Amino acid sequence: MQCRYVRSMPNRTSAHVRPERLTIVLAKWCPHCVPLSVRNGRRLARMFGIPMRILDIDRRAQERLSDRIVREHGDPAPDYLIPQVFLEWSNGRTDHLLTGFSEQVARTERAWRDLFGSAWLRGALREARA
Repeated sequence: MQCRYVRSMPNRTSAHVRPERLTIVLAKWCPHCVPLSVRNGRRLARMFGIPMRILDIDRRAQERLSDRIVREHGDPAPDYLIPQVFLEWSNGRTDHLLTGFSEQVARTERAWRDLFGSAWLRGALREARA
């Protein structure tokens, strides 16, 4: 499974569309998730000035919501990969930013670095500040 971040620019037709929340679907036992993705997710949320929500697939109260957001916006599979990271916008749009890798943790760490260095992120941050 590959990391993927949105390559299209945020919707420039509406100046009022803003990021509202970063959501990470994870499991506490997963080394790709904790602390790596929690730490990087907090950094990304701070960059946008938005809250971060953690949905733990092992908590029954969060499992259905986790499954729904992955099914509708992420990389779905019956036993989907974690972490999966989503940026939710004020117009209802949800961008899937990253899916962790089943290989070594270093591969997921590299995916985070790629996201932080991406032209998409620079454009999304400019749009959020406009």
